[in-house]
Amino acid sequence: MGKYIKDRKPSEDNWMPYTGLEDSDTLPSGDIYVPLEAWKERRDELLTRNSRLGVILENTDDVSEIIDDLDRLDLVVLQFPKMVDGRAFTQARLLRERLKYKGEIRAVGDVLQDQVFYMQRCGFNAFELRDDQDLNSVLKAFDEMSVTYQGAADVDAPIWRR
Repeated sequence: MGKYIKDRKPSEDNWMPYTGLEDSDTLPSGDIYVPLEAWKERRDELLTRNSRLGVILENTDDVSEIIDDLDRLDLVVLQFPKMVDGRAFTQARLLRERLKYKGEIRAVGDVLQDQVFYMQRCGFNAFELRDDQDLNSVLKAFDEMSVTYQGAADVDAPIWRR
């Protein structure tokens, strides 16, 4: 399993990805997250499980497709397929600020040390790191900026109101 940070601390990742589209009568036990397509197809069945549940969204998916179920989801995984594609920043902001989602929002894929501070400002609180990244360096990146001027998901008031 790769390196994982949650709430600015190294953590153990107990979640399992599951496609949810297998021709299986039984769902796996434990905490799982499924692609949006599987969520739509097997939602009622998935909700009968006694473990935590999450959904992984492509960066092209509309977060409004899970609005009605946000209170049932413990995890939303957002993907960064490559460094130059930042649509997941917008998805995180919509989830935190507009939809008031309180659960874990995890960044996966091309999660870069230089961007974790900004990801956190947009609402991410968990990060799955690539194997080539140094965990301690990434943890230090959260504190590279000491003052923020605008309000965001992590501190909602702008500097002039603090």
